[in-house]
Amino acid sequence: MQRLTRNQMAARLARDILPGSYVNIGIGMPELVANHLDPADEILLHSENGIVGMGPAANQAEEDLELVNAGKHPVTLLTGGAFVEHVDSFAIMRGGHLDLCIMGGMQVTPMGDLANWSLGRKGEPPAVGGAMDLSVGTKRVFILMEHNAKDGTPKLVEKCTLPLTGLGVVHRVYTDLAVVEITPQGFLVLDKLVDISDEALQAQTGATLRFTHQQG
Repeated sequence: MQRLTRNQMAARLARDILPGSYVNIGIGMPELVANHLDPADEILLHSENGIVGMGPAANQAEEDLELVNAGKHPVTLLTGGAFVEHVDSFAIMRGGHLDLCIMGGMQVTPMGDLANWSLGRKGEPPAVGGAMDLSVGTKRVFILMEHNAKDGTPKLVEKCTLPLTGLGVVHRVYTDLAVVEITPQGFLVLDKLVDISDEALQAQTGATLRFTHQQG
């Protein structure tokens, strides 16, 4: 079975961002989403380190090492974009001003619980960043992550075993296999992104899936 690449995953998520949205782009795979947006949609990107109006990744000829995103990768600034200090950036994140936040994930449950800041390994430094602030301060949270960890274990699980970021904060998950909505009844598969049967997708998942064709 051929899974989506990370760029394909980012492009799929980008299709679902409403025009005119005010969106925070997280560190890691979510950074790729900025490269797949249509300028005509006038989506305003926010980066935790203090950019409002961030553009896509910079190509080698236009790299400015003083213009980087939260992941420290060179980016561009759209016309009308601005820089703000960290305090103001976090006020934006905490104050309900963002329509959407796109973050990576390590585990998500059917209730929308999220673990995405630590693998719980002894001796590893904490890396919370702004994830907790974003998860509770944003109107909607989309998670972009592989369906399974490197060892094959599911990332969609009944209960998080890793340190929690937030309870009931996730609205939708985009993986390399499917788009999964968090509903009051649990995981609902909105779209299978590869040629995979319902049964095979369920076998790759650590919690019960429902499918749109099963509704009614």
